[in-house]
Amino acid sequence: MFTLLNTDNKARCGKLKTAHGEIKSPFFMTIATCGSVKGLRPEDVKKAGAQIVLGNTYHLHLRPGEDIVNKAGGLHNFMNWDKPILTDSGGFQVFSLAKLRKITERGVIFNSHIDGKKIFLTPEDSIRIQEKLNSDIIMCFDECTPHPCSEEYAEKSLKITTKWARRCKKIKKNKHQLLFGIVQGSVYPHLRIQSAKDLKKIDFDGYAIGGLAVGEPIKDMYKILDTTLPELPENKPRYLMGVGTPENILEAVERGVDMFDCVLPTRNARHGYLYTSSGILRIKKEEFKKDFTPIDSKCSCYSCQNFTRAYVRHLMISHELLGLQLCSIHNVFFYLKLMKNIRKHIQKNTFQKFKSDFLEQFNKKP
Repeated sequence: MFTLLNTDNKARCGKLKTAHGEIKSPFFMTIATCGSVKGLRPEDVKKAGAQIVLGNTYHLHLRPGEDIVNKAGGLHNFMNWDKPILTDSGGFQVFSLAKLRKITERGVIFNSHIDGKKIFLTPEDSIRIQEKLNSDIIMCFDECTPHPCSEEYAEKSLKITTKWARRCKKIKKNKHQLLFGIVQGSVYPHLRIQSAKDLKKIDFDGYAIGGLAVGEPIKDMYKILDTTLPELPENKPRYLMGVGTPENILEAVERGVDMFDCVLPTRNARHGYLYTSSGILRIKKEEFKKDFTPIDSKCSCYSCQNFTRAYVRHLMISHELLGLQLCSIHNVFFYLKLMKNIRKHIQKNTFQKFKSDFLEQFNKKP
């Protein structure tokens, strides 16, 4: 299922087999929360180099509902995407919708952010929904703890998350779907170690590290990775959830992470924040009004090959939808090209130099 091809110190490259194809790692998952990558057609996402996208169980349960998706032949058919899909369990919404939910040992009671209707989501419900969506990789239902939280709260939450993980493993039926457990424990190293050990005993197809990138200092994120990753099996994929910036990704790869997802490429694109080989470019600035060069002269994406900074700025200032699309194409391409280069340099045992050179250039002003 997961094969390591090469290591460069702790950095790893490999391949992950799923029901809808093989994925080269390390890889980044573009976010398709409700069954689409915001502003992009499936063919745009493929041309950008995407191997896999991520959908969300909670949101797809609310709209259109897993039964409708299942009648369409599953999420792949419904959204016209023939490559792998990972679905989050709804655990992140336990964090992001904290004001609209109540946690019990059985599950979580949500007040729908759409119409206020009460929804009770249990670990068993989450797995059944994901099985009806028929995604390739499914996640255990967990509580993504906030930051800051007390050690007492983190420990209590962790016990519930571990119990839920056992229930998820027990209820899962579809053998072609890979099930990942999620390590929690906030910023407390001993809780992270305990979580990793408990999940290994349950035995999952892969292991995610959740509850990071939720407001904690970056140094704490890296400390938790240094603590947790050595506790996870070497022969199974390691997924850092919700991360992150290019620098975060490079630092995590250096420590042995294989999988990433984040809203930053598309969210920042919608605000005119564009990733380039020499840093972040804020395309709405007046200085680009008469700039007839590409967004990034070193980029081969559709947007950079066909349009200028001046035109893209004009579209964004004028609130034209094409501007959002061109910015999103560029940012998604940038992230996926970064991952491709990371894989190449791990295989060549030149990752450290690539990381150093990339960050030196990226921290310049475009």
